[in-house]
Amino acid sequence: MAEKKIKTVAQNRKAFHEYFVEERFEAGISLAGTEVKSIRQGKLNLKDSYCAVKNGELFVRGMHISPYEQGNIFNKDPMRDRRLLMHKREIMRLYGRVKLDGMALIPLSVYFSGPRVKVELGLCKGKKLHDKRDAAAERDAKRVIDRALKEKNN
Repeated sequence: MAEKKIKTVAQNRKAFHEYFVEERFEAGISLAGTEVKSIRQGKLNLKDSYCAVKNGELFVRGMHISPYEQGNIFNKDPMRDRRLLMHKREIMRLYGRVKLDGMALIPLSVYFSGPRVKVELGLCKGKKLHDKRDAAAERDAKRVIDRALKEKNN
């Protein structure tokens, strides 16, 4: 079987700042044709998006896909809820974790796997303010160490 080419279109960097990512999942997404064309142009924003289970189906909310310029009447509402495609068993398991453990389902990235648009979901736990400070301090320390090693090697 030929290996599928993966091309990342958008990432939710804010999610990594706001949450600890416990688990990652891949889901398909139900889109209209003009939305896919707009995503191919990179006109997608995941900044404040999240996922919710409604009537046993998983939806992503707050994902902004800009209208396609040549789309005319076929363009959809840019902020509409979009259905994610996962097995019912997986959806129910995620729903249980969100309800009982107080976790959140956050879209981490959107990418093309071959011709199909996929969404990487993260089962996330919220960070407290001191956790964010610790992460920033750790990142700064790593940057200083890397810079020192680079100067030493030159």
